[in-house]
Amino acid sequence: MLTVSQLARRFGVTRTTLLYYESIGLLKAAPRTAANYRKYGERDVERLRQIRTYREAGLTLDDIRALLDRPDNSAASVLKRRLEALHVEIERLRAHQRAILKLLQTKKSIWRTEMLDKNKWVSIMTAAGFSNEDMHRWHVEFERMAPQEHDEFLKFLRIPETEIASIRQWSRETTPAN
Repeated sequence: MLTVSQLARRFGVTRTTLLYYESIGLLKAAPRTAANYRKYGERDVERLRQIRTYREAGLTLDDIRALLDRPDNSAASVLKRRLEALHVEIERLRAHQRAILKLLQTKKSIWRTEMLDKNKWVSIMTAAGFSNEDMHRWHVEFERMAPQEHDEFLKFLRIPETEIASIRQWSRETTPAN
């Protein structure tokens, strides 16, 4: 038998995540000891192992619940749908790469500091086909993959420090719509 903290450590998730899974019924409510500690057994360990495997594949909690609650159904359709969504996302990101490369190749003079600011950059991104959601996703990925460079780029655009702090916080705390 494992406590909630032991189970969380075992699977590299937070205690809060486990309690959330329990609150939405993804994990069954654990029985409690006389000292009121949750105790998880091997069934719970196996179910959490399945949940983590599906989460690592990028499945939503709703899809995971459907797979776990109806084991007679084939997971193939859910997994194929996720694979297709990944394919679409990868193609969208490749389009963004191509657009940025095109901008870099054709607009070399744009990088002169006196010519480029936030408004021009947003105009360029919009002209390249980026929606507000695309630009948000771009900031989220830039912040995730290269936070220092993201900060430097925002400074390069001559954005005020308070706005930079706000953009970077927004990029770390939110996930744009897919």
